[in-house]
Amino acid sequence: MARVTVEDCIDKVDNRFELVLLSSHRARQISSGSPIIVERDNDKNPVVALREIADEALSPGDLKEDLIHSLQKHVEVDEPEQEIVAEEKITIEGVLADFSTTDIAPSEPTFDSLSEEELLAGIEGLVPPEKSDDY
Repeated sequence: MARVTVEDCIDKVDNRFELVLLSSHRARQISSGSPIIVERDNDKNPVVALREIADEALSPGDLKEDLIHSLQKHVEVDEPEQEIVAEEKITIEGVLADFSTTDIAPSEPTFDSLSEEELLAGIEGLVPPEKSDDY
């Protein structure tokens, strides 16, 4: 096969810098033992990688995803948050169901029933602790 040039590959990958990244990543894969999709024809790994991209033997999108995955140090697993919130809500409701209303004294304020004015009045009524010689 004739020599592979950047013009052969630029139709598949628009950005030349991205083409260099993808072809070098693929050349490293070939060096580490990944199977070659096109015939080698006594070419070195970078040329084989460019030929694979030019012949569309590899999808540039798949190669890009593989490159990104290989560069990631910490992979986050997306877990659905709605299920976690539902489980926490069930747990909280279960804990609240364990307490009867007679266990809570009527004079104790609850966070759900305090207004902002009542909260500010309670804060203003607090007395700072007395200073002692121990500190």
